[in-house]
Amino acid sequence: MNDMNTIEFLRQFGFSGYAYFDIIISFFGVYLLSPLLSKLFLKLGIKISRSSWLFLTLPIGILIHLAVGQQTPMVKNFFDINGHYVLKSVILILIILGVKDIKITKKQS
Repeated sequence: MNDMNTIEFLRQFGFSGYAYFDIIISFFGVYLLSPLLSKLFLKLGIKISRSSWLFLTLPIGILIHLAVGQQTPMVKNFFDINGHYVLKSVILILIILGVKDIKITKKQS
């Protein structure tokens, strides 16, 4: 009998090496944290909407995984110079959509 735990079971479903579970949980986590993150950044004078946070979920995820040295399939594919142009295009579009609504404001006291 296979002793696969629940997370491993959920991560087995996906496409092109990307687990649906990981992507869905990332977006859900950012959706829940975005009001708190927006308040924090507003204190720094940067207004970021929930939709911007959602658009930036995957690009931020790639940066965080890169910063901590975790080579996920998406990180590997994004930095592969010989291909994965669809992924690179999607990430670039998400960055553009995420950044276009960010506003610099006066710091909130």
